[in-house]
Amino acid sequence: MKFAFFTLGCKVNLFETQALEQLAASRGHEIVARDADAVIINTCTVTSVSDHKNIRAFHKLRRDNPHAVIAACGCFAQTDPDRVRSTGEIDLICGTSDRAQTIKLCEDAVQGKNVTAAVRQPEKYEYLPAGIPHGRTRGLLKIEDGCNNFCTYCIIPYARGRVRSLPPVQVQEETARMAAADVHEIVLTGIEIASYGQDLTPQCSLTDLLCRLLPAFPAIRFRLGSLDPRLINDAFCERLRCYNNLALHFHLSLQSGSNTVLQRMGRKYTAAQYLYNVNLLRKAFPDCSITTDLIVGFPGETEQEFTETLDFLRQCAFSSVHVFPYSVREGTRAAAMPDQCSGAVKTARAEQAKQTAAELRTKYLQRFIGCILHDVLPEHQSNGHWAAHGRYGFPIYIASSTARKNQPVTIRITDLYRDGVEAEII
Repeated sequence: MKFAFFTLGCKVNLFETQALEQLAASRGHEIVARDADAVIINTCTVTSVSDHKNIRAFHKLRRDNPHAVIAACGCFAQTDPDRVRSTGEIDLICGTSDRAQTIKLCEDAVQGKNVTAAVRQPEKYEYLPAGIPHGRTRGLLKIEDGCNNFCTYCIIPYARGRVRSLPPVQVQEETARMAAADVHEIVLTGIEIASYGQDLTPQCSLTDLLCRLLPAFPAIRFRLGSLDPRLINDAFCERLRCYNNLALHFHLSLQSGSNTVLQRMGRKYTAAQYLYNVNLLRKAFPDCSITTDLIVGFPGETEQEFTETLDFLRQCAFSSVHVFPYSVREGTRAAAMPDQCSGAVKTARAEQAKQTAAELRTKYLQRFIGCILHDVLPEHQSNGHWAAHGRYGFPIYIASSTARKNQPVTIRITDLYRDGVEAEII
């Protein structure tokens, strides 16, 4: 059969889609872009805007594949199956559990068999093999699912369930398989990877897992997905600082630099605690790239609270900030909070925050001009340059015709360029 796949949302969704593509291919199916017999869309529901994107995608997929069986899985399908069904475009609604069964359900439906798909609450970790897209230098490896934090603005714990972890032995097996496929960098991803191992017996923290992986696979660079800042402590820094194959890029989720806003969000740290953790990282990993997410215009956010947040961004000296205007997410506590900010206020604050973030990014990148970086991985050609990544969290554009895809090089950074830096091979 011909299978098509479509992904919305985060890296976890992308990992799961790549895994399903691999499973479909292993069963003899052809992967196509349109005119498929079966289509699987992996949905997102992190904001109300995401829901609208899902619905638009449903209509487009039906237009591109008029005779196909279309299955929706993922977070939107899990939290609002009735709304998915009401679009009239989706034949199977599968949610966020038993993902691997989606392939078999589609096969049966295409063959005309009577198929019933159930949306069940996820209860255990569902193993899916890491998909390895042809020609990629980097691969995603999902090690955890679910979240126990229940922040007031977030629907994801309801969509993904509680924390569930892939046992460390299986993480190592998947890593070995990816290494054998010539993947040079692995991004460890999950819904809340800082909580990795809390459900395992015996427990194995993310730090413990890294202390297994880093020495066992010295030729693989490991990059971490988004982290709860509370993970960063003395033990994390002391145990990991000696490994040269840990990416010097730490994405610490912030959301606000104001303590009162953090309290309303249900975040479990203060701005002072966050800054302490940032300083721990900088001491252990000099010049490391620290990036974050920021929500502006949260219910009740005052001008004073927003000013506190901008000042805090400067204190932390982030290398990159992803700025999001608050989006009402029905079903969360924040949606019912008083003093919702207007769209105009949220837009204006987002622009201010982005301007501050751009200034911080430029300042961070400038310190690397003239520096030499090793083990930089060329990924693809772009406007006469090779787009690449090193241990840090910024793009590198190599002005060279001698670079080769997936072959590590040593470079000297010469200038700022586009969203990163320009470099030459030495």
